[in-house]
Amino acid sequence: MQVATPAKVRRDVTVVLCALVAICAACSSSSRSNNAGITPTYDKTSGRLTELAFDSNHNGKVDTWTEMNGPRPLRSRIDRNEDGRIDRWEYYVPVPPGASAAASPDGRNMIDHADEASGPDDRVTRKELYQNGVIQRVEEDTDADGRIDKWEAYREGQLTQVSLDLQGKGFADRRLTYGPDGSVRRVEADPDGDGAFTPVVAESSSARAGGSGR
Repeated sequence: MQVATPAKVRRDVTVVLCALVAICAACSSSSRSNNAGITPTYDKTSGRLTELAFDSNHNGKVDTWTEMNGPRPLRSRIDRNEDGRIDRWEYYVPVPPGASAAASPDGRNMIDHADEASGPDDRVTRKELYQNGVIQRVEEDTDADGRIDKWEAYREGQLTQVSLDLQGKGFADRRLTYGPDGSVRRVEADPDGDGAFTPVVAESSSARAGGSGR
């Protein structure tokens, strides 16, 4: 079983921020988009860059808005499905002193955490937590009932474990461990929630699907 990690299936806006800032450094007007599909906005008094609006898939529709403090990105609001509603927020922090800047596109800023919303009420159902710009863990409410029922753990950006609440009892009762190639190496169950997971001989369909729902 192959599982795509957020690095593969989600746009990390920080990857393009460095290029956007470089392009906009030469812009002098906030009323026109440049030829890269980027519209910068500047403070009218100080002339400082305050926002970048970006058409990430180049289809002619802006879907990403990044709040800027001059050259530093603060937060991005993203409309992934272009339905007119923001469904992903990414928050950035400066690279801390002594930390590796490998996960930072410009060597100065990196993603700190991200929230995603789903459903008609735009409720946040997924939270991604990063350390030094590298994803560490994810908490998700897969059925949007207000309770976390899926937990993902990562090592060096690679998915290593997924814990699932398949019974809806508020605790993980199924645990999948992944190998370096993304395949499931071990499936365990803890139906009582006492923390004692035991191997599962035959996977259920929901386990094979990676716990996409209950």
